[in-house]
Amino acid sequence: MQTTTGSTAAAAVAAALLAGCSHPPPPKPPAPPPQVAVVAVHKSSVPVFADLPGRTSPYLVAEVRARVDGIVQKRLFAEGADVRAGQPLYRIDPAQYEAQLNSALAAERKAEANLAATRAQADRYKDLLAANAVSKQASDNAVAAAGQAAADVASAKAAVALARLNLGYTQVAAPIAGRTSTSLVTQGAYVQAGQATLLTTIQQLDPIYVDLTEASAAGLRLRAGSLADPARQPKVTLTLEDGSAYPLPGRLEFSGTSVDQGTGSVKLRAIFANPKGLLLPGMYVRARVEQGKDDALLVPAKAVAHDPQGRPTVLVVDAAGKVGQRVLQASTLQDGAWVVTAGLNDGERVIVAGLQQAKPGMTVRAVDATSGVALASNQP
Repeated sequence: MQTTTGSTAAAAVAAALLAGCSHPPPPKPPAPPPQVAVVAVHKSSVPVFADLPGRTSPYLVAEVRARVDGIVQKRLFAEGADVRAGQPLYRIDPAQYEAQLNSALAAERKAEANLAATRAQADRYKDLLAANAVSKQASDNAVAAAGQAAADVASAKAAVALARLNLGYTQVAAPIAGRTSTSLVTQGAYVQAGQATLLTTIQQLDPIYVDLTEASAAGLRLRAGSLADPARQPKVTLTLEDGSAYPLPGRLEFSGTSVDQGTGSVKLRAIFANPKGLLLPGMYVRARVEQGKDDALLVPAKAVAHDPQGRPTVLVVDAAGKVGQRVLQASTLQDGAWVVTAGLNDGERVIVAGLQQAKPGMTVRAVDATSGVALASNQP
């Protein structure tokens, strides 16, 4: 029993000696501040754009209608094909109108023959009157008959012109260049001028209009900016229904002169070249209209987040390397950057990379995103 007690005491003494000889572990060095990439933003004159919904409409539209009565003998175009101005589209049976023209020509020749006879008689009576061989009344009657015969000739010529015009209408021609729609009549159909039978429609698609709608309040910027200078034509670009960009730029033709009281919107119209026929009437598009210039900051889109209220925010780094948060007033997104009109000061450094490591209030090591060079800070 004594042996056990002595062994325990010896072990306790040895443990005490070992504990006295041990040293506490050295403290760990503080972790370096996280590194973030920043860009300095500066105010500049930035173009301001508005993204507006719209639909395309043809530059010219012509309804091809019958101008004489008759039977359609032949359709002379392919439906949906491009036609030139003056190209024949239909042929209406011309027999009736050829006969009318021949009758008018015959009446004209008869009137001209009668005019020649009456003029000759008036000339003879004039000579006889000088010799007192006829009465003054007879001479006057002869002159009046010659005048009436001249009027008959003029009337006959007008009838010939009308008959020739009606005969020409039997060949229905395209009034404008453009693309045809479906034909509404077939060979053998009877068409009437009195009812103005619609035969087909032609639409000119190059150039083509884009009709846009803009809120009247937003339109104030356009009227005060781009449209304030009549010599300046605001540029317009299009995004198609599938999200692709239309390759050719357009220009704004005019802004509406009144506000729709029901919707509070103003109509705008832009015009675009359409050489390949990519744009068709009635297509839904989105147009970006230049509305002038504004003094603003361009902040890269990757630097912008949104708070729980949906407001756009960015993280900035001050001269001491401390992170702060800013709530922005950002109008539009263009070319991968937000146009910021308020919420940031000129020259502030915005974090564009390393956002996951940065929190408001913490200290970071800022590196210029464009050069990769660490930026000096006022940290002690």
